[in-house]
Amino acid sequence: MSLTVHFVLPGDIDDPLSPSGGNTYDRRVADGLPGLGWQVREHPVPGAWPLPSAADRAALRTVLSGITDGGTVLVDGLVATTVPEILAAEASRLRLVVLMHMPFANAREERALGCAAAVVATSEWTRHELIRLYALPPALIHVARPGTDPAAEAVPREAGSRLLCVAAVTPNKGHDILVSALAALAGEDWTCVCAGSLTKDAAYADALRDRVAALGLAERILFTGARVGADLETAYLEADLLVLPSRGETYGMVVAEALAHGVPVVATDVGGVPEALGGTPARRPGLLVPPDDPGRLAGALRDWLADPGLRAALRRAALDRRPDLPGWPETTRRIAEALIGVRG
Repeated sequence: MSLTVHFVLPGDIDDPLSPSGGNTYDRRVADGLPGLGWQVREHPVPGAWPLPSAADRAALRTVLSGITDGGTVLVDGLVATTVPEILAAEASRLRLVVLMHMPFANAREERALGCAAAVVATSEWTRHELIRLYALPPALIHVARPGTDPAAEAVPREAGSRLLCVAAVTPNKGHDILVSALAALAGEDWTCVCAGSLTKDAAYADALRDRVAALGLAERILFTGARVGADLETAYLEADLLVLPSRGETYGMVVAEALAHGVPVVATDVGGVPEALGGTPARRPGLLVPPDDPGRLAGALRDWLADPGLRAALRRAALDRRPDLPGWPETTRRIAEALIGVRG
């Protein structure tokens, strides 16, 4: 049996200046499926998804109309959920599988998912959210959590003072909350490296850096821009604590990546972050705080910096979590199962 999947991807899938969890996930799946017997035909679609132009929509129509009847098509949700009318025109002749990284909770998304023969969610939280929002049949939705690679163990500094935030500098990632929390801890010993794109919302990033300078913290809160590959690996190995102050996450790939290095986490209790963090309430490899609450975030960071026993306990829990983190082969296998299912 010939196993071919057409993978419709955002056009910036391999842009090193625009790394994202979604792009990393898509690339690892596309590269992993051939090992399971699939021929992958990639179709990167140009455009500022999820805000495509008329030309971007036309390019997607051309891609889908060129796929032979009965073809299996995996469509990144950033593309699919924006253009339900294009999916609807092809749904009767193609086996459409939508890969959902982040629900947007709107009518267009609901229509798009109604065209799918199957949906792949990147966390259990996302699956439950899609069922809650749209009353989708539970059997329609498969879960394939992001994987991690085995990683070297970070060597912690005793004081735990090296903080790391890995996220594009955009409002949803909550850097403004992080800056407010750190400003309240100006008298403590810490530095914080913010590794993430500064161009996805340049106005927000510029205003944030101006605020940091005005607070006199420019030498302690360092915005490095996006880091990938060996540079990102170095950032994890040099960190004592990952801080993720997001206002929303479907999973939190950077949480799992930090834990793969044995680095504990302080993060907001949103979306799939508790799922990525793992552990039990009594033995989590990190601390969870409410979103949009700089006071609670500052309190958690103060506890981390002030309490050697807490740091030691969280580090042990982070190391214990490492063997349980899913790998990319498991992610890819679950995607392949969903693709096989729509083939009948």
